[in-house]
Amino acid sequence: MINGKKVLAIIPARGGSKGIPKKNLKLLKGKPLIAWTIDEAKQSQYIDKLIVSSDDDEIIKVSKEWGADVPFKRPPQLAQDDTPGIAPVLHAVEQFPDYDYVVLLQPTSPLRIVEDIDGAIALCEAREVNSCVSVTQSSTPPQWMYEIDENGFMKSILPQMNLPYQRQKAPTTYELNGAVYVATKKSLILKKAFLQEGTLPYIMPQNRSVDIDTYEDFIYCQVLLEHQ
Repeated sequence: MINGKKVLAIIPARGGSKGIPKKNLKLLKGKPLIAWTIDEAKQSQYIDKLIVSSDDDEIIKVSKEWGADVPFKRPPQLAQDDTPGIAPVLHAVEQFPDYDYVVLLQPTSPLRIVEDIDGAIALCEAREVNSCVSVTQSSTPPQWMYEIDENGFMKSILPQMNLPYQRQKAPTTYELNGAVYVATKKSLILKKAFLQEGTLPYIMPQNRSVDIDTYEDFIYCQVLLEHQ
């Protein structure tokens, strides 16, 4: 709870991972991937209820073993490859309507720490905004990014005026890192998105911003943990 407002945290973890089979249960430094998020969320001073939303019996079992509440099994239609990411969040909110803030914590961000979770919640409340999401500084200037057109030629995604010739000369930009999403329940139901007009950024360092999607991401996380 923060300033008398109740906080619901949701960890969405479906079983049908394609890139890395059983990704949410894969051991990272001897601990299931999802457990890294559960452990940090349990330390939050603001989260009143932490739940895991999953369609997978093994994920449900492991989540309970690590101390998360799994109050329901996610319906199969909300666990498909093309299911919008917000759908299971809204489904969970329907089951628990008596909360003021909703926090989404993806299990693919194992290096995020409790200070990041509580920092984003506190920022949202202190600034009296509807939403706050975690970001990290972009490693590549967007002016250096290209598409490849239908003829196989490079096509800049931004106008090439004032193209920075050094990274240090480029404007500082930020990208979503997928670690923490916070929104008021009312705005989330209305907008059906955490990214809304007037969303605040919670800036995280790159070494806590790895979003595991590939085996290479997994290995990179292992290396970072070994050198902590």
